[in-house]
Amino acid sequence: MRASRIVLKTVGAGYALLCLSGVALAADPPSASDILARLKAGNARFVADASVQPTIDHGRRADLAKGQTPFAMVLSCADSRVPPEIVFNTGLGDLFVVRAAGAVVDRSVLASVEYAAEHLHSTVLVVMGHEFCGAVTAAIETKTSLGPNLDFLMKAIKPAVARTAATPERQRLKAAILENVEVSVNDALAQSEILRHLVASGGLTIFGAYYELESGRVTFSKPIGAPAGAHAATPESRR
Repeated sequence: MRASRIVLKTVGAGYALLCLSGVALAADPPSASDILARLKAGNARFVADASVQPTIDHGRRADLAKGQTPFAMVLSCADSRVPPEIVFNTGLGDLFVVRAAGAVVDRSVLASVEYAAEHLHSTVLVVMGHEFCGAVTAAIETKTSLGPNLDFLMKAIKPAVARTAATPERQRLKAAILENVEVSVNDALAQSEILRHLVASGGLTIFGAYYELESGRVTFSKPIGAPAGAHAATPESRR
């Protein structure tokens, strides 16, 4: 399934809370743009070396023992240099994070995302690739079998590699990483009726993203949401 293209660009919005009797209540359920703004603000703090210490004390842990309400889901690479909670300066219980090398989608990844979307009511999914991804590099360079499990990973990434075959060598890796985000989003939508229904009904918005290792900056795509964008999935930054 080939998706239409969306261009990485900044989307700004606020996140408003109403405090009543010492309890923080959302004035309205946060929109996808509200949630994106919260992620972007956290990342801006991280980039500026101004991250705030999230509340992780006993009181917070006790609250979370009663249940979780993560405000967003993040599917990212398992690379040790790309921890979403740190990159977005969030704390315990804030993000539902699913990680796999290359952010590749398989049944366990899909089941995890479906659980968070359907049962924890997280309404935003970020699929994040990153600079100098080793899994994508391997998919570009590897010509022989690496064994059944790594071959599964390479096979999942190869469509992104094939799409960028004509890209100049210096730009090839980044282009393939961005294409791989598109592949992962489209695979998730193609393989999950639950996610397709949530996107089509407006209950889920998906953003593609790209993380720069040295700067720490995350760039996001336009939202992939209902109804017209239900099958759009391309972060497209070719700088």
